[in-house]
Amino acid sequence: MKLFGINEIALRLPSIILTTLGIGLTYFIGSYLFSRKTGYLAAFFYSINGFIIELAAGRTATDHTDIFFLFFVELAIFFVIVFIRKNNTVFNVFAGLATGAAVLCKWLPALIVVPIWILLVMDKGEVNWKSILLQLLLLCLCCVLVFLPWQLYIFNTFPQEAHWESVYNLKHMTEGLEGHAEPFYYFLDKIRIQYGELIYLPLLYFGWRVCSNPKDKKRLSVLVWFLIPLFFFSFARTKMPAYMLFTTPALFLITADFWYQLAAFTERQQRYRWLSILVLFLLIALPVRYSIERIKPFEKRDRNPLWSRQLKELGHQKIRNGILFNYEKNIEAMFYTKLIAAYPYLPDEVTIKNLQAKGYEVILNDAGILPTNLKTIKAVKIVQLSIKP
Repeated sequence: MKLFGINEIALRLPSIILTTLGIGLTYFIGSYLFSRKTGYLAAFFYSINGFIIELAAGRTATDHTDIFFLFFVELAIFFVIVFIRKNNTVFNVFAGLATGAAVLCKWLPALIVVPIWILLVMDKGEVNWKSILLQLLLLCLCCVLVFLPWQLYIFNTFPQEAHWESVYNLKHMTEGLEGHAEPFYYFLDKIRIQYGELIYLPLLYFGWRVCSNPKDKKRLSVLVWFLIPLFFFSFARTKMPAYMLFTTPALFLITADFWYQLAAFTERQQRYRWLSILVLFLLIALPVRYSIERIKPFEKRDRNPLWSRQLKELGHQKIRNGILFNYEKNIEAMFYTKLIAAYPYLPDEVTIKNLQAKGYEVILNDAGILPTNLKTIKAVKIVQLSIKP
C-alpha cells in the first residue's frame, strides 16, 4: 500500500503473487516426487481451484492468513527438496526459516513440514543418522528463531491479550466457536466439493499404493501431508473450510498421480475402456466445473457499488480523528476512509461526550433508527450510508 496506495488491487496483490508462485512450487514438488507430467497436472489443478482463487480475491473469510500459510508450507517443502538434491545446508536453513514463517501465520500445524522432511531425507538412501539428526535440529532451530521472538514480545508487551488468545486457540479443540461446530467427518465430506466428487478414488488408490509399498517414502510423504492434518482438524470441535487449505497441494499431487496411472492402465486394457476414459475426463472436468461455479467468471459484477462510493466520499471529507458508529461493515469503513475507528453499534450520550472531550469527531450513521437525543448532541456529524454493502 506504500507503493500503490490504499486500494483493492494493492490489498489483493500479495495473495495474487503468492498463489501464482504456488503454481510453480506445486509443479516443482510434483516433478521431484513423481514426474514432470504429474507436476504439470498438479499445478493445473492448483491454478484452477475455485477455493484458492476465491481466497486470493478476498471473497471468503481468513483469506490472507490461509494464503500465506499455504505458501510458506509449500516453500518450506520446496527448500527441503532443494536441500536433498544439492546436499547444501544453506537450503535446510531456508526450509527452517520458511517453516518458522508458516508458524507465524497459523501456528503449529506448520510443523507438518517436519515428518515430510524426515521421510524425504530418508528416501535419499544414504542414511547417516548422526547427520540426519543434526540437520533436523538445525531445521527446528531456524524455525524457532523465526517465531519465538514474536511470542516473547506479545506475552511481555500484551500479557492479558496474548494469554486470552492462547486460551481461545485451545478452545477450538473442545468448543464450536463462533457458530463453527461441525461433525467429525466435515473435512472428508468437504473435499468432494472443493476438489471434485471423484477425489475419493485417487485417495483410496494412493492409500493402497502406500500400504502395498511402505518403502515408497515419496508417496508416503504426500499421504502424511494430507492425513495428519485431516485427523488433527477432524478431532477439533471448531472447523472452518480453509483449515485444510495447506494440504491442497497434496490432494492435487494425489489426483495427478492417479490420473496418469489410470491413463497408463487404460492404454493396456480394452475391457471397460470407456469407463476409464470417463473417469479420466471427470477427474479434470469436475474441478473445472467447481471453479466456474465458485468464481462465476461470466457473471457481471458491480465493481464500484453504492456503499463503496459513499465511503470513498466520506474519506475525502476533512474529518480529524473521526470515529464512525452504527455502520454494519466497520472493517470496510476503516479501509476506504481515514477514520480512527468504526463500530456497528450506537454509543450512549456519555460515551459520545467523553470521546469529544478527548478530541475525537463522532460520526453517527442514520439508518432510520437514530434516537433524537443523539442527533441533537453538539458537534456530532450525521451521515447516511448504505447499511448493506
